[in-house]
Amino acid sequence: MSATITTTRLSIAPLTVADDAFIFALLNTEGWITFIGNRNIQTRQDAVHYIQKILGNSTLHYRVVRLASTNEPIGLITLIKRDYLEHHDIGFAFLPAFAGKGYAYEAASTVLQKIIAEGGHIHILATTLPQNAASIRLITKLGLQFREEIMEQDELLHVYGLSITKQ
Repeated sequence: MSATITTTRLSIAPLTVADDAFIFALLNTEGWITFIGNRNIQTRQDAVHYIQKILGNSTLHYRVVRLASTNEPIGLITLIKRDYLEHHDIGFAFLPAFAGKGYAYEAASTVLQKIIAEGGHIHILATTLPQNAASIRLITKLGLQFREEIMEQDELLHVYGLSITKQ
């Protein structure tokens, strides 16, 4: 899934080093720090190093969501194979100015449909902190169902899952 995916309002393309200013801004939002964790991105150079680590790891797939009309980056959709999960984990994060406008659902559901169509993953997971109500609403709207609670690095996580039956 390396090509750009488009919807009426969005363009969803693989992360590149040129996205450093956006990554710097996103990773320093209150929502990212509260619900995902502080990655100590203090400068744009830190953002470049962060991106390079992602690009160098075949278990991490980050896609930047942009407004189709302006090409402005507004969020991320991720597909990550985490050591503590049996299957890939879909994730999302958006700049606060673009929350509540349906962009996260539009992007995540489009990426999820692409994953399903390609047949590469028949089980998709999503993890979130139990107090992240907005994330839980989106995860369940995407069709994932609560599976279990797990402890990971002294943090309680809720795991949601979706299994696709191949026809």
